[in-house]
Parts: sequence; structure tokens; C-alpha cells
Amino acid sequence: MIVRSTTVARAAAIAAGAALTAAIPLTFPPDGGASELDAVVSENAVSPGLAEVLVAPSNAPVVVVLLLAACAWFALRRQWWQAVTMLVVPEIALAINTWLLKPLWARPLHDFLAYPSGHTVHMVAVATTFVCLSASRSARITVVALTALALIAITPGMVELGYHRPTDVLGGAVAAATMSIGLCWICDALRAATGRL
Repeated sequence: MIVRSTTVARAAAIAAGAALTAAIPLTFPPDGGASELDAVVSENAVSPGLAEVLVAPSNAPVVVVLLLAACAWFALRRQWWQAVTMLVVPEIALAINTWLLKPLWARPLHDFLAYPSGHTVHMVAVATTFVCLSASRSARITVVALTALALIAITPGMVELGYHRPTDVLGGAVAAATMSIGLCWICDALRAATGRL
């Protein structure tokens, strides 16, 4: 019964996340510019110096350190399958975002594609994968809370620095969570099929 309810919850989360990721671009104007939501959120500007600090949690070196720390968390507990899954899932999610999702929606900003935000996808994929794999309730709650705070911080920073619009960050967070849940589910199925611990 628990397995069935977990399966239903995962499927519902993936379906809802995919639908929201696909729905956000419907709010974009035809040229892919700022939506009404982007305009509202972007009104409260921050200074460029502060913006650099605010976006730090999504910078690649920080995310990679967090990724390796999460892998070490599982390795130190001799949870080898979780350690490998932790290492692989966020990178697959980032690759899917870069090579499939961004070209699919092709939202231009300056000279790059902005939706969904790759910085956000990587950061949230690391957090979501950890939450999916960890048996520690307190660790999961801590990671969710810190990730929510990081999303609140990085959004105005990304806007001020011209990296992304708010809806790019929102879409990145939703896409990352959706992909990570789905990929972890696939990894669980592979582990069950091979009889690995």
C-alpha cells in the first residue's frame, strides 16, 4: 500500500510539474520578452553589488561543491547506490534542460536562451535529488528550507544582472524538481530490477 501511494504521489508530482513547466511559457509575449509576472517581480531592483551576492548559491562552483557534499553524505553511510544516483541525476537534468528544454521554448535574452534557467535547474536538481534519496527527515526539511531561501535570493539577483527573468527562475525550479523526481524514480526501478542496495 505504501509503495502504491508513493508511486501515485511521484506520478502526480511529475505530471503537475511538467504541466506547470509547459504552462509558464504561455504567459510570454510573442517575442519571448517579459511577461506581466516578470514586470511585477522585476519592479523591486537591487544594486549590482548585492545582486552578485544574491546569485552566489546558483553559481556553478557552489552547486558542484554542494553536489559533492551530498554524494559524500551517502558515501559515508555506505549507501553507494544513492551516492551514484546523487552524482548522476542533477547532471542529467542539467543536460536535458540545456539540450532539449531551452531549444524547445527558445526564449531569447541577450544572446542566449533563458527558459528554463540553467543555473536554477542545476541548483534545484541537486536539492531535489538529495531530498528524494535521503532517509533523514530533518536533513530533507533543512534542504527544502535552504533551497526555498536560495530561490528567493537568486531571483532579484538574476534579474538585476540580466541573466534571467523571474519566470525563467520559476520554470527552472519546477523543471528541475520534475526531472529529478522522475530520474530518481527510474533509478529506484533500476535498483529494484538489479537487486542492488
